[in-house]
Amino acid sequence: MNHKLFTMLINKSFLASALLLGALAGNAQNTLPPKPYGAIPSPQQIKWQKMEYYMFIHFGPNTFTDKEWGDGKEDPKFFNPTNLDAMQWAKTAKAAGMKAIIITAKHHDGFCLWPSKFSTHTVRESLWKNGKGDVLKELSEACKAYGLKFGVYLSPWDRNHPDYGTPKYNQIFANTLNEVLTNYGEVFEQWFDGANGEEAGGKRQVYDWPLFHSVVFKNQPKAIIFSDIGPGTRWIGNESGIAGETNWSTLNTTGFGIGRDAPNGKVLNSGNENGEHWIPGEADVSIRPGWFYSPKTDNEVKTLTQLSKIYHASVGRNANLLLNIPIDRRGLIHQNDSTQLMALAKMIRDSYKNNLAKSKKVVASNVRANAKKFGTQNLTDGNYDTYWATNDNVKNAVLTLNLGKQTAINRLVMQEYIPLGQRVKSFTVEYWNGNKFVELDKQTTIGYKRILTFPTIKTNKIRVTMEANAAPIISEIQVFNAPEIVDTPVGNSDHAQLELNKGKWKAIQNNVVDMGELTDISGFTYTPPLNKDAGTYVYRYNFLISTDGTNWEKIVSNQTFGNIKNNPIKQKVAFDKKHKARYFKLETISQVDGNTNGATMAEIGIIRNK
Repeated sequence: MNHKLFTMLINKSFLASALLLGALAGNAQNTLPPKPYGAIPSPQQIKWQKMEYYMFIHFGPNTFTDKEWGDGKEDPKFFNPTNLDAMQWAKTAKAAGMKAIIITAKHHDGFCLWPSKFSTHTVRESLWKNGKGDVLKELSEACKAYGLKFGVYLSPWDRNHPDYGTPKYNQIFANTLNEVLTNYGEVFEQWFDGANGEEAGGKRQVYDWPLFHSVVFKNQPKAIIFSDIGPGTRWIGNESGIAGETNWSTLNTTGFGIGRDAPNGKVLNSGNENGEHWIPGEADVSIRPGWFYSPKTDNEVKTLTQLSKIYHASVGRNANLLLNIPIDRRGLIHQNDSTQLMALAKMIRDSYKNNLAKSKKVVASNVRANAKKFGTQNLTDGNYDTYWATNDNVKNAVLTLNLGKQTAINRLVMQEYIPLGQRVKSFTVEYWNGNKFVELDKQTTIGYKRILTFPTIKTNKIRVTMEANAAPIISEIQVFNAPEIVDTPVGNSDHAQLELNKGKWKAIQNNVVDMGELTDISGFTYTPPLNKDAGTYVYRYNFLISTDGTNWEKIVSNQTFGNIKNNPIKQKVAFDKKHKARYFKLETISQVDGNTNGATMAEIGIIRNK
């Protein structure tokens, strides 16, 4: 044989062997589970995400003073619920399908719902149970009785404590935090916000967040810490309960802080693609216009349609839902709130009890190493901890779900297997109309859970095309046919108060309004403009009235619209008694941003008793 030809044959044989060995090695690699991609959740964060939905409770002196933000000067004797029953709260939460309760153990007014050794503004100084009560003890025991997790909110801002604004205060707050985290059993979530001092000229405190976090982790190492930037979970950027249509569970935190130093609301709402840390979103919202109970809002509880929208825009967009249910002056959850909670629970139950994709066949454009353990049967087995995956080099993939027959559907649920990271950055859903696939929806992220709602269609096939930053890993694909939502009236529709007819009103100089005639009034409303900078909303104000436009009486002096920046709803202010007036004016002392000029409003109104 020719020596040169022999050498070529030998070389080709070696090359073929090398290619074969390389292919086998690559295939063996793909039979291994995919490696984690980017920032990933801790085991505690995974358990937290699976909770999905739980209760927030705002309760304290504000419940009795009809304020959103107390000033810390209220007499603690105001706090005197006549029939406090934490078991009723827990029973209601359990029946509503919630997994936990987080309570405002200390709000900005500094009032402690337990007899703290580090404050003189507590339940110990109240009339409730002759100062012998402890709301946290009662609620933590109620949560245990009903199998719920227990969480606490403690505001670092304290408008009562004399040491707030001094170097001593950080250790005092750490001591206060230590009390709560050592006396009431396991705490699943520690809720912080960044509220800090008052407007220009008010007290300010440089919070020692590393100290506060160390107290939490020392006493409750498994607790999730909530704040603007976590580290356990982040604020979703609004108080409407609405997560971004794009919602990454990862966030960049370098250079950012809590409160004024937080990322902007848009970033918090959507997270950062390939962010530094796994800090998923938590969407907080109240079932009423305000966070604390007010008898004026008994007939303003959110409708089932509104609550359904919130559920699908939070849990359905890769966020957990923290729904606030304010405790009333009896110490109970009001019937109107409970009624709507049960309606929401029924809606969720009826909508998602019958997965029409269960055990149905799915065809994929790629299955990791063609291995059964990563196969498409995992997508419809109802088990979150099994998943379908592609080969490492495959980032675009197509799944086709065969329902077997024409089926009416109006919901689609998809879940990524988040222990290995969040990967999918866009996906398109199509349905077979008998002749071709027609686009049904096109979205961006999936995350732990994504719910798509759409008008009812009939089809036998659904196709999902996705693009990912790394090999996609999908745990579940489910479809449902949810019943139509029917709203029912909330409480008594006969409101105790009405806004006056504004037909005769005229605005004159210096923000004075002429109502055209003498009128008995019992309060006023202020609505901020949502399309303006929140910093220009009225924050601190006076309200004045006059019968002749010359002589003025100050009815409300140096008060604030608490939390108006984050919850820009219509503000309702009731007077202690009726007043007769023809003219009125809302006088701005300062805006949310601390300025004194350029305050904005969408509408101002007057309230009278019927």
